[in-house]
Amino acid sequence: MNDTPTISVIVPMYNVEKYLKTCITSILNQTFAAFELILVDDCSTDNTLEIAKSFSDSRIKILQTEKNSGSPGLSRNIGIDAAHGEFLYFV
Repeated sequence: MNDTPTISVIVPMYNVEKYLKTCITSILNQTFAAFELILVDDCSTDNTLEIAKSFSDSRIKILQTEKNSGSPGLSRNIGIDAAHGEFLYFV
């Protein structure tokens, strides 16, 4: 069996604690399972990172920026660099 994901789902995060649990749960509950979920935190000041870390799923990879970039572009690019899927999807 090939462990390489077909799809890489990249989620840039910054202070999204209100929505993140619903977002991650929705992605993980998809019937298509050959994906990786890359969560990239842009130095959130709320509980975003803690919520992301509360999920235990081997498809999830959590990354962090060194300092807040002020836009999701850097987080997207970090996610792209870490992606292994044939196709990329941004949430």
